[in-house]
Amino acid sequence: MAKRSVFRPCIDLHNGVVKQIVGGSLSSDDSSLKTNFVASQSPAYYAQLYKDNDLTGGHVILLGPGNDAAAREALAAWPGGLHVGGGINDTNALSWLSAGAEKVIVTSFLFPSAKFSLERLERLEQLVGKERLVVDVSCRKRGEKWIVAMNKWEDLTDMEVTASSLQLLEQHCSEFLIHAADVEGLCQGIDAELVQRLGGWMSVPCTYAGGARELADLELVQRLSGGKVDLTFGSALDIFGGKGVRFDDLVEYNRREL
Repeated sequence: MAKRSVFRPCIDLHNGVVKQIVGGSLSSDDSSLKTNFVASQSPAYYAQLYKDNDLTGGHVILLGPGNDAAAREALAAWPGGLHVGGGINDTNALSWLSAGAEKVIVTSFLFPSAKFSLERLERLEQLVGKERLVVDVSCRKRGEKWIVAMNKWEDLTDMEVTASSLQLLEQHCSEFLIHAADVEGLCQGIDAELVQRLGGWMSVPCTYAGGARELADLELVQRLSGGKVDLTFGSALDIFGGKGVRFDDLVEYNRREL
C-alpha cells in the first residue's frame, strides 16, 4: 500500500514548560520571544496523551537550557515512544536513549562554527546506530534557497537543503525532522514549495513542522509530497490553545490512514 502522510505530535519545551513559540522569535535574548501558548499541564501529560492515542514518532524539543528534567519526565511517561532533540551531541546522546528516547535528534552538533562536519555525523552514527538517529534539517529561506539554521535557528550554516545534501545525510540517519523556521508558529500555512521538494528528494521518513493551520493541510502535504512527508501541528492545535484543528480529528485521521 502506498505511503500516506500522517500527523506526528510534538512537545516543545522552553524553560522547563511546554510552549508554542513563533520560531522566528527564538534568540539568545528571551525579551524578543513571542509565545502563542504556555501549558498548565506537564510534559508527562502530553506524552501520556500521545501514548494513549498511539501517536508514534513524536518529538520532544529542548529549546535552550533548563529543559532536561522536563524532557526526562516526558520520556518516562512513554519510554520508547518519543524522539528527543535540542543540544544532542556525542557526550549526551546515549544518556537520552537510556532515559527512554526512541531516537535522538541532532542539528547544531553537526555544524561546528556553522560548517557541516561529516566526521561528527559519522561519530554520532557509530555511537547510537543509524536507526536511532534523526537529523533535524531546520532551515530558513534565503532567496530561492533553504539554508540549514542552528542555535535556536539564529545562525545560518554552510549547508543548503538540496537533493544531494539530504542524500548525503540520509546515509547516516533513519529519518529527518524539517522545521521551516520562517513560518513556524505563525499558523499562516505551510511552506508548500519546500514540502513538494522534500517529497521529491526523500527516501527515508520525514516529518515537516511549520505553519500548519487546519486539517486540510494534511491532505495538502499528502498531495504535494506523495505521502513521503508527515506533518506536525503546533499552535493551531486545540490542545495548545489553538482554534484551527481538533486533536481528536487528527487522531481519527491517523487511525483511518494507518
